[in-house]
Amino acid sequence: MHKDKVLSLAKGFRGRSKNCIRIARERVEKALQYAYRDRRTKKRDMRSLWIQRVNAASKEHGVSYSRLIHGLQQENIQINRKVLSDLAIQEPFSFRALVNQVSYMRGASASAPPTV
Repeated sequence: MHKDKVLSLAKGFRGRSKNCIRIARERVEKALQYAYRDRRTKKRDMRSLWIQRVNAASKEHGVSYSRLIHGLQQENIQINRKVLSDLAIQEPFSFRALVNQVSYMRGASASAPPTV
């Protein structure tokens, strides 16, 4: 990269990392490596968050996460974890209907979960 491009990418860095070309080039290269790595890590973290939310919501209805996902696959209900997470948070009655559908087809009673 040319000097101007490196220094423009180094804007906002602290100390000599923002205006000394040799140091700025090293810091910019490292920053680009972190950005590349963390774009992929972000996807992993979001999927993990969705799974935690769906697990918490499904346990409120007496079904574990793994049984819910397996039941949805058995019923050929193709819905991803992001949408399940949004349903659990914003549309609890719709989420409960999905859980009841899975519970009913697995032979369990579709009544309310046991109170703790």
